[in-house]
Amino acid sequence: MLTGERLARLQQLWEDNEAHDHHVATRAEKRLTITPQTGRFLYQLSRTRRARITLEIGTSSGYSTLWLALAAQAHKGQVVSVDHSAHKIALAHANLQAFALEPVVTLHADDAFAVLANTADESVDLLFLDADRQRYPGYWPEITRILAPGALLVMDNALSHVEECAPFVQAVLATRGYLAETYPIGKGQFVILKDL
Repeated sequence: MLTGERLARLQQLWEDNEAHDHHVATRAEKRLTITPQTGRFLYQLSRTRRARITLEIGTSSGYSTLWLALAAQAHKGQVVSVDHSAHKIALAHANLQAFALEPVVTLHADDAFAVLANTADESVDLLFLDADRQRYPGYWPEITRILAPGALLVMDNALSHVEECAPFVQAVLATRGYLAETYPIGKGQFVILKDL
């Protein structure tokens, strides 16, 4: 449940992350946090879907992971999150500890392809995609395999990075059985329903 105290802590963490990113030079050092509006949207989708298994590709510092974990905790789901950076996984772990959410989340410092390949068919109810956008089209065949019928996929940056996201969007729209729409929330959320 999103109490006022938790919402205030999430807002403060976002502000701290934004301030941090303003003062660092390289992308690898940035925390690249989703907006609080996007966090609330993910929370709503997870709670509505009652996602048993949520997969996040692109943990970064774990801000989005917190929103997904809070939703999963409320309906006894689990979150699996992967990022190639061990440093960012460590930051995410610290944030999860601060919110007492470690039991809800499994973190992987690994390549997303490896995690996708080891995920069971039709086992994922919600997938949040917020990583290296050039790799998304390559993920798509594995994603279609692991999404459960009625599952949702949310891709961040659909409006802030339209050109980078275009090949993935085209691949999705060309696949039968998937309904997709872009919502002007945060940096733009491309939401896909596996309508099979």
